[in-house]
Order: sequence, then structure tokens, then C-alpha cells
Amino acid sequence: MGGTRLIFMDSIPFLLFQLFVLIFSVIIHEISHGAIALRLGDTTARDAGRLTLNPIKHVDLFGSVLLPISLFFISGGQTTLGWAKPVPYNPFNLRKPKLHAGLVALAGPASNILIAIFFGIIARVLFPLAQVSFLGELILAFNVIVLTNIALAIFNLLPFPPLDGSKVLFALLPDGFQEIQHFLNRYGFFILLFVIFFGFHFVTPVIAFIYRIIVGSAAIF
Repeated sequence: MGGTRLIFMDSIPFLLFQLFVLIFSVIIHEISHGAIALRLGDTTARDAGRLTLNPIKHVDLFGSVLLPISLFFISGGQTTLGWAKPVPYNPFNLRKPKLHAGLVALAGPASNILIAIFFGIIARVLFPLAQVSFLGELILAFNVIVLTNIALAIFNLLPFPPLDGSKVLFALLPDGFQEIQHFLNRYGFFILLFVIFFGFHFVTPVIAFIYRIIVGSAAIF
């Protein structure tokens, strides 16, 4: 699952570009889950044909298209949220089910961080040439990619089901703390909704902080 909260420019082309970035960022996020699961012994994602960049295999009509566009216009260009179809895997096929399930979950946010770092470095290198018109637009595009992927990573690391952070937490919890897992499995989704609607302002400074560390002086947002 992926989600992101961003500041947008008021233009349909910019919205379409943001939607493109969001879709392919969540696709890479999901493929990373399946790829790491395959390395750790589970072939479910590969057998389902999900280890591909073909968006048809991953795009969820509501979560990847309709919801992001609707939220963009409802919020006046301030917010978007989206996800791709989750890549399936069977934790019981993993060599060390508990530990490796956490690594599979961590792979998605880690892929978004790596994407952000890659494009952040390019934005830093190009920034001294920002006065050249097309390079200025390119730096803006790279900023969108960085910010989108940082937001996806941080959001997904929140420790509430069904987000990846909950699976990482469950992998780290000692056996004596299973009550925490049962509580989060039962109520975590409702806690997550509360955070999204009433507590996301505590998350956005973390996103902004990491974004500015990665992009540095090339930061636009």
C-alpha cells in the first residue's frame, strides 16, 4: 500500500505528471516486496506474474487513479493518496518466516528511499544550472519524484496494519509481546484512519526534514 501528501502546482499537466510518478513509485514499491520474497524463498509473486513493471498488472482503478485525482481536486491541490494492488507472498514459504516477513515488508519503503536518493543526487548536481529553462523544469520534476517517494516510505513505515511498518514491528517483537500484535491487528486500521485525518501534521515534518536532507539547496517545496 502507498500513500502521500504533497503540495502541487495548479495545472492539469502537473497533476498528470504527479499521478504518473505516484503510480510507478507504488509499482516499484510493490515489486520490491515480491523480489525480496523471491530471494528469501517464496515464489508466489513471480508465479502470479507480478514481478513486472507492466502497470496493467499492478494498477488498482480506485486506489491508483480515481482516488488520487479526486483527492487532488477536493483538497484544492494540497493532498493526494494512492496505492497499487498488493503483491502477494506467502510468509510460510520464507526460510525464516517471522524475520523474513519483516524484511519483505521493509523492502517497499526502502525502494522508495533509494529512488528518492537517486533523483535527489541528480537534482543537486543540476541545481547550479537551474537558470537554464528546461533544466529548471527538470529539477522541479526530480523534486516531485523525491518528495513523493519520501512520503510513500514514511507513510508506509507507520506501525499500523495494513501498512508495512506493522509487519516490520511484528518481526521485531519478542514472542512475549504478542498482545500488542493482536491489538494492532484488531484496531490498527482505525488508528491509522485517525492518524490520517487528525494526526498527519505530526508526520509531514518528518517527510519535509528527510526531503530537504536529500535534495539540499535544490529543494523547491
